[in-house]
Amino acid sequence: MKSYFKQFPNHEGFFGKYGGSFLPPDLQLEVDKITDAYYTISKSHNFISELRSIRKHFQGRPTPVYYCNRLSEMTGGRIYLKREDLNHSGAHKLNHCMGEALLAKYMGKTKLIAETGAGQHGVALATAAAYFGLECEIHMGEVDIAKEHPNVVRMEILGAKVIPVTHGLKTLKEAVDSAFDAYLGDPVTAIYCIGSVVGPHPFPMMVRDFQRVVGIEAKEQFMDMTGELPDNVVACVGGGSNAAGIFSAFLDEDDCDLYGVEPGGLSMKLGEHAATMSQGSSDGLIHGFKCYNLQNEEGVPSPVYSVASGLDYPGVGPEHSMFKDAGKVNYVVADDAEAINAFYELSRKEGIIPALESAHAVAFALKLAKEKTRQSILVNLSGRGDKDIDFVVDKYGLPENRKM
Repeated sequence: MKSYFKQFPNHEGFFGKYGGSFLPPDLQLEVDKITDAYYTISKSHNFISELRSIRKHFQGRPTPVYYCNRLSEMTGGRIYLKREDLNHSGAHKLNHCMGEALLAKYMGKTKLIAETGAGQHGVALATAAAYFGLECEIHMGEVDIAKEHPNVVRMEILGAKVIPVTHGLKTLKEAVDSAFDAYLGDPVTAIYCIGSVVGPHPFPMMVRDFQRVVGIEAKEQFMDMTGELPDNVVACVGGGSNAAGIFSAFLDEDDCDLYGVEPGGLSMKLGEHAATMSQGSSDGLIHGFKCYNLQNEEGVPSPVYSVASGLDYPGVGPEHSMFKDAGKVNYVVADDAEAINAFYELSRKEGIIPALESAHAVAFALKLAKEKTRQSILVNLSGRGDKDIDFVVDKYGLPENRKM
């Protein structure tokens, strides 16, 4: 019997009924070249060896698993973190960016184009471009540029050109639109490096495959630490790359419950959250692929919101859409207030400042630990919060100066 990863996606890029590639014919020809190159190169000893060397000697992998003593005492559960915040550049994003840039190098591309929301993907891709000596162009909404200024500076220091996106809500969806348009204008010398498990085939598969290292490491590390598998695995979900990475190692473990935490924002009113699968009632096309997405009455992707710029996307990865239908993963919600509280709790109880995206996963883990006392909870801490500290303090204040 074929393994799960050889079955999904199928040769057309579908995870069940989700995924695929719905692009203009000219662009589809270029994307097909990427698909062919990935299938060829990903089986190459030279490609695999170089990527492994990069992960060990440049990225600093493996990242550790850490037991949260004080948070565990506070909640009654046993909370562990997979420390992707310690991956070079401060998030899990470099796992797939180095892979995508290495693929671009083998294809003879000279330029990397991408979108970014929180800026972590942009920083990671700018890092990869500098490593390989490639041009880099990052499209970012004006709203997110203001919120995530430290990451904008990091991208520019690394040599990337940051393109402000000024239309629509000026956030992640519009940044994806802008980056796609830029790629359409130069598909021969450039490659579009999508920042999550979204987009047309082969991107959801490629990003998932590059992120599997997180789950492989975490499973082995947790077994070494405890002698058993975690009872629960928790990760935040916007597009869903960090979650796809860590979940990949536990899909066949019936005793391990998986939780994808979506952003509840301000309320469950359409336009005030980005809880695509928790609240989305239909599937449709967005950015060249099929997935669950938040739509208005006309079937157009609706405006979304989250305090975490990396989570405010109206769609989600097609693999996650399939997991929802199959009941493989429990998709739940943490709102802005819970995420901000978790941001400070982890900072002050454990000395770890999380990214606001990751704080959503921590927030749910804190609730789950109180419900499932004495059970183990492994949280994928997908990024560090350096980028968020000015925004959080300016908008919400320090805990001692406000009501929690």
